[in-house]
Amino acid sequence: MKNKIINRFMVSCCCLLLIGGISAQSTGVQVLSPDKKVEVLFSISKTGEPGYQVRYSGKPLLAQSRLGLVRDDGDFSTAMSLNSTSPVQKIGDVYHMVHGKRKQNNYQANRRIIHLKNASGKPFDIIFQVSNDGLAFRYYNAGTTTTRQQVLREVTEYRFDAGARAWLQPMQVSKTGWEKTNPAYEEHYQQDIPVGTPSPTGVGWVYPALFRQNDTWLLITEAGLDSSYCASRLSSESAGGTYSVAFPDPREVIKNASLLPVSQLPFYSPWRVITLGGLNTIIESALGTDLAKPSVVTETSFVKPGKSSWSWIMSKDDSIVYSEQKRYVDFASRMKWQYCLVDADWDRKIGYDRIKELSEYAAGKNVGLLLWYNSAGDWNTVKYTPKNKLLTHADRVKEFTRLNELGIKGVKIDFFGGDGQSVIGYYLDILQDAAAHKLMVNFHGATLPRGWSRTYPNLVTTEAVRGFEMITFNQADADSAASHCAMLPFTRNAFDPMDFTPMNLYRIPTQVKRKTTSGFELALSVLFLSGIQHFAESPAGMEHVPDFVQTFLQELPDTWDDVKFLTGFPGKNVVLARKAGNRWYIAGINAEKENRNMQVDLTQFKKSKATLFTDSGDNQLFKQTSISLSNPKQTVAVLPAGGFVMVLE
Repeated sequence: MKNKIINRFMVSCCCLLLIGGISAQSTGVQVLSPDKKVEVLFSISKTGEPGYQVRYSGKPLLAQSRLGLVRDDGDFSTAMSLNSTSPVQKIGDVYHMVHGKRKQNNYQANRRIIHLKNASGKPFDIIFQVSNDGLAFRYYNAGTTTTRQQVLREVTEYRFDAGARAWLQPMQVSKTGWEKTNPAYEEHYQQDIPVGTPSPTGVGWVYPALFRQNDTWLLITEAGLDSSYCASRLSSESAGGTYSVAFPDPREVIKNASLLPVSQLPFYSPWRVITLGGLNTIIESALGTDLAKPSVVTETSFVKPGKSSWSWIMSKDDSIVYSEQKRYVDFASRMKWQYCLVDADWDRKIGYDRIKELSEYAAGKNVGLLLWYNSAGDWNTVKYTPKNKLLTHADRVKEFTRLNELGIKGVKIDFFGGDGQSVIGYYLDILQDAAAHKLMVNFHGATLPRGWSRTYPNLVTTEAVRGFEMITFNQADADSAASHCAMLPFTRNAFDPMDFTPMNLYRIPTQVKRKTTSGFELALSVLFLSGIQHFAESPAGMEHVPDFVQTFLQELPDTWDDVKFLTGFPGKNVVLARKAGNRWYIAGINAEKENRNMQVDLTQFKKSKATLFTDSGDNQLFKQTSISLSNPKQTVAVLPAGGFVMVLE
C-alpha cells in the first residue's frame, strides 16, 4: 500500500512538471487546440535534438519530426537543452481582407513558447500556435548582435506514416525553361502518389503541399515571410515519408546579394503552417493569411478588386498596339469590367504618350489601365520591355510617379526566377514603393506569395501556377486542364490570390483544341480567387456567348464574404459556394472522363430559388434553368470536363 501511494505521488509530480513546462529533457510539452482535437507534443531527445509530434482526434498524424536551425554562429538543432516553457496563452486576431476567400477573419489559437539554449549557451525559442484548423510554429533567434548572423540550414521535418499519400507540385530547376526564367511554380501536380516519392525535377516540392493520412488531410505551407529570410520548399528526397524544409538553389539570387537568411539578432523565421482536418477544413481555413503579418499599408482605398480584359492571352504579342488595346478597353466597358491589361512591349509598340491618351480614353469609359513590366536584372534574358525600370528604389519612384501622371492603376511584373533572400527583398521593396504610389501589383513568373496579400493588400494577384496561357500553347496542357484545375482550390489557391487567367468560353483561336466545356470555364470565374481576375476571352469570342451569361459576368461580384466546401476530391471534382451580400454562388467542375451526377445539398443556405447555368445539350454553349429550392437537395448532371454555376437568392 505504501509503495502504491509513493508511485501515485511520483506520477502526479511528473504530470505537474509537464503542465508547468519544467520537464526533464525527454518529457513532452503539450499544446492543444481550443477544441482539444489538435495536439502537438514537443520533446528533446537524449542527444538534445528538439522535435514534435502531431495527433488529431486522438490519432497520430505526424511522427516524431526534428526541429531547429544551423546558423553560422552555432548549431541549434542538436545538443540543445530546455530552459523553460511559457504557460499556454490564448490568442485571437480579428482582421479584414480587402480581397480573398473571406473578408472578415477570426483567428483563435493557443500559443506556447519553448525556451532553449544550445551547447554554447546561446538562446533559441520555438513558438507553437495551435488552432482548431491546424498548427503553426516558427523559430525566434533570440539575443542581440550588431553583426549579421546567417542561417545555413533548417532542420524542420514533417514525418508521415509510410502509407500516407501526397498531391504535390515539383519545384522547377533554377535557370531552366524559356529564357532561363525558372523557377516560376508552373509544373503539373503529381497526384495521389506515395509519400517518399522523389521529386522528378530533383529539386523538391513547392507549397502548398497536400497530404492524406488515412481520413485526415494536411496542407503544408509557410507564411510571414519577410526580407530577413529566403523562401523555402520541401526537400526532393523524403525517404520513408520524411519531408524536410529545403532552401533555394544558389543561382536564385540577385547578383552579389544574399541567398540564405541573414539578419542581426533578434529575428524570426517564417511560420511553418499545417492545416489539417477534412477537405472542408482545407478549403475554408484561412491559416495562410492568419499567420501572415498584418497590413503595413495604411491607405488602401486605391486597392479596388475587379475584373479585366486582356488581349495577349488570345492574340499574343501582335495585339499590343494602340487600336487593339482600345478595342479591349471598349470590351471591358461593355462587360462592366474595371480594367484592361496592356502587356509586354507596350512602351515600344505604343509608347508613353499614346498610353496616356489610351488611359484618358479608358477613364472616360470607367476602365483603368494595368501595364506590364519586365522584372529585369541579370536573372533573366527576356528581351521584352519595359526593362530595368524597377531595380532600385530611385528607379521605382521615378517610374511609379510617371505612371501616376498617366493615370495607371496597377502594374504586372514578370520573370523573377528565384526564391533567395535578395529576391524576396526585391518583391517586398516593389510592394512597398507601389503602395506609396497607390498602384496595385500583379507578380508573374513569380514565387508563391505566402500570405503577402494581407500584409500588402495592393498585391492583388500572383501567377505562380501553370495557367491558361500554357493551355493556349500546346495540346498536352489542354488535355490535362480539367484535372489540373480541380487540384488548384485544394492547393495553390487555398490561401493566396492566383492569376490563372481563366474562362475561355468559346474557343482558343489556334490549333490547340480546348477539352473543357464552356460550363467548366464559366465555373472557374467563381472557383478561382484573384483580386483582379484577368479573363481569357476575346471580344469576338464573347459575341458567341448568350446574353444571359454575359449578364451574369457583368454582375459577378468582385469580392467574397465567405466560402463553403460542398463536395469534391483533389484532381477529380470540386463544388464550392462563395457568398457575396445576400447571394450565394455555387460553382462545380467535373474533371473526370465520364458524366457525373453531382449531389449538391443547399440546405444550409436557406434560399428559396436558384438560377442554374450548365452546358447545353445542343449546339448552344449554355443552358439557363430556374429552380425552386423547395427541395434543397439538388442533383446536377455534369458532362466530362464540364461544369456549372448556380446563383442562390
